[in-house]
Amino acid sequence: MKILFKFQKTIVFLLKATMYISLTATFFLIFGTEYEWIVHLSRTTGVTFVTFCVVEAALVSVYGGYAIGRLKSKPIVTSLALATYVTDLVTHLQLCIMNVNENNNEHFVYESPHLLALVMLIQGLLIVFFTYFGNYVYFSINPPERCCVITSSEHSLNNIMPKIRRYKKQYNVTDMIHYSSDNVFDIINACDTVFLYDVPTKEKSLLNEYCYAKNKNIYFNFEMDNVVMLGAKTAILDDKPLVSAVVRDLTFEQRFIKRLMDIVISGVGLVVCGPLMLVCAAMIKAEDGGHVFFRQLRATKGGKLFNVYKFRTMSEQNSENRSVTDDDDRITKVGKILRKFRIDELPQLINIFKGEMSVVGPRPEMVENVDKYTQELPEFSYRLRVKGGLTGFAQIAGKYNTSPKDKLVLDLMYIEKYSLWLDFKLIMQTVTVLLRAGDSTKAFGKSENKYHFTEK
Repeated sequence: MKILFKFQKTIVFLLKATMYISLTATFFLIFGTEYEWIVHLSRTTGVTFVTFCVVEAALVSVYGGYAIGRLKSKPIVTSLALATYVTDLVTHLQLCIMNVNENNNEHFVYESPHLLALVMLIQGLLIVFFTYFGNYVYFSINPPERCCVITSSEHSLNNIMPKIRRYKKQYNVTDMIHYSSDNVFDIINACDTVFLYDVPTKEKSLLNEYCYAKNKNIYFNFEMDNVVMLGAKTAILDDKPLVSAVVRDLTFEQRFIKRLMDIVISGVGLVVCGPLMLVCAAMIKAEDGGHVFFRQLRATKGGKLFNVYKFRTMSEQNSENRSVTDDDDRITKVGKILRKFRIDELPQLINIFKGEMSVVGPRPEMVENVDKYTQELPEFSYRLRVKGGLTGFAQIAGKYNTSPKDKLVLDLMYIEKYSLWLDFKLIMQTVTVLLRAGDSTKAFGKSENKYHFTEK
């Protein structure tokens, strides 16, 4: 086992290489039965192969790759399958286009969908096998890391522990202590990994330095100084090393392209989703005869107010402005379905087309929540530096009941790390939200103090 541990990176690399080669070979060998030229060396074969590899690499970058040891098997399978299936569709479309010539089709014909289905089936089985086998091998070599959780209160402890406990194969929590505990350094020495959560800045800095000196893995929650550092770079002024955090704003070219993307995506979205939206409207009207759309004042860039459009999912007799809770009796039967799959958000394509929102950006909040959250978290106003959006880090990584502070950090991460490539990635990753609809739309509920300090 010690020898395997020494060569674990090589083992993971070989598994990854074998999987990607198998996925590529599956596509070309099966389609080679229909397009004989694809399995012979030629310029056309080269173009097709490059297309497959480039698209696959780009989408793996978007959705995440063979992240064994870091993620559970199910999200890895989902990410790899999405990347591979979209690659199949793109490459298959290219094959159909290239097969229009004087020797074959005179016009474009979408050919061999049965082969595409067979390719996807086999690739799906390969992805499942390599993912579960890869995680089995990895965790056989690497037992869970011994961890300690250091926080400022048991309330904070119960915020972070459920998240850690979801990854039992990665982390074995042996101690949960208050940062002021007398033996905090002894406990750190006995661990491989340290989680610091809601620890005051001064003490967190001291514990971070100690962990760094002792070669301990460190996880700690974001504070505003950490957010500022996301967009920072190193700078050397004469012989003085400094950190440079320059105020960022979109250039004219970025604003133009972003607005163009908004118009195109929202326009196409309204056309494609039009039939679905008509069905939703009919279902809402049929249930209780009320209004189809729900309008609500939201705040966007610079504090500007606008009416956001959504499909109505609550009873009109009891629809006061307050956050949704578990088993909320205001939600209609149709509304439960629309909310589960985020279909109630589709009318916001109208807001995007009008220029009131963007496809990607911080979620525009209710005016009541803006005032409330800004009082609790003054940094909340920083979100208003950019136009509100339909999707973003907070919508993809977060859940409906993610805390306001964590949503704020996710939104500020987007602002600080903004790029057109990031927008593209977030748009593509939005598909994953639908695949975990029940989890991502979970409403606010009561938290329980299940975990307690092991050391007082």
